[in-house]
Amino acid sequence: MKSFAVYSLAALAEIGGCFAFWSWARLGKSVWWLAPGVVSLVLFAWLLTLVEAEAAGRAYAAYGGIYILASLGWLWAVEGMRPDRWDVIGACVCLAGAAIILLGPRAAAG
Repeated sequence: MKSFAVYSLAALAEIGGCFAFWSWARLGKSVWWLAPGVVSLVLFAWLLTLVEAEAAGRAYAAYGGIYILASLGWLWAVEGMRPDRWDVIGACVCLAGAAIILLGPRAAAG
């Protein structure tokens, strides 16, 4: 459960940081939007180091499913566009994959 909470916070930090860049580059917002964006992206990277996984690549791969779900939440909550059924189905498939990656039984290293 701790990993899900960390992944959720990381997703919010990553999406917020990326949206700050998007706002500056695509929406004509002030260059000052980049400062909190950079801080948010640094927070995102640090949060991923807190995930209980024996390898960074596995932690990042599992995070992908949570990121997709959070992105669709952002789409709906911040951008005012409701995800359609294909978005929801795709997110469910990705979450199932993330769970398999993170929680699947592993052979003992040796």
